[in-house]
Amino acid sequence: MTNDRPHHTEPAAELAAELARMATADHELAARAHSDDPAEQLAWRRLTARHADRLGEIMDEHGWPTADRVGPEAARAAWLIAQHADRRLDIQRRALRLLEQAVAEGRAAARDLAFLRDRTLVNEGHEQIYGTQIAAVHNGSPVPWPTIDPEHLDERRAEVGIEPYEEYVARHAPA
Repeated sequence: MTNDRPHHTEPAAELAAELARMATADHELAARAHSDDPAEQLAWRRLTARHADRLGEIMDEHGWPTADRVGPEAARAAWLIAQHADRRLDIQRRALRLLEQAVAEGRAAARDLAFLRDRTLVNEGHEQIYGTQIAAVHNGSPVPWPTIDPEHLDERRAEVGIEPYEEYVARHAPA
């Protein structure tokens, strides 16, 4: 162990704690995203915009916050913040590029990349690849945004560790 290790660990711990706090706030306000109350919707939009801005600063300073640098909980929090940065497509696209690199290096999960790739594609007005983004619920079943090559959807999902679409629908259908 070198003498500079605590110096590098402390900022990572502080960053991990900050990301975890952001994810907690995200979870607490997420239900407001589709509220009938415009003030609640606005609170959600403001929170996700602030978080996106901060994630942009984090990416500028540290690159993508991978689990080996900030721990699995904080890495998952960074992914969640990027996933919900819908009104900051520039941040979402940059997070996607950095996450692609981290996955290629074996430092992040292909599953997370698939979800962020689909979210970004949908936000750009394109068809998604993995069917992870839901457009609506019809007769109690989730309906995905348009997906390329739907006949091979489950094969693509399996390649990145996502359950088959019908299993997902069955698990999320109302009882």
